[in-house]
Amino acid sequence: MVMDTVQIRMNKELIKRIDKLIKKGFYSNRAEVIRDAVRRFMWEKEVGSIEYIGPSVELIREARKQLGKEITSYEDLEKLNDFK
Repeated sequence: MVMDTVQIRMNKELIKRIDKLIKKGFYSNRAEVIRDAVRRFMWEKEVGSIEYIGPSVELIREARKQLGKEITSYEDLEKLNDFK
């Protein structure tokens, strides 16, 4: 999948918090954190939120894998929204 580049500015505190997630092993780099945050935002706005049951870290990782396979564009989210 070809990705476009987007430049953003963030305050130092938010970057520190992102870096802590990377250090703890939840993500491998800053771009992955930001992509996941945008996916979650879009998922919540377009489809719904993920229920918090069971081991949340594993649920989130599995949901990220699934989203990465099924949703590769905003149009994919729009298609899912049509099933509401």
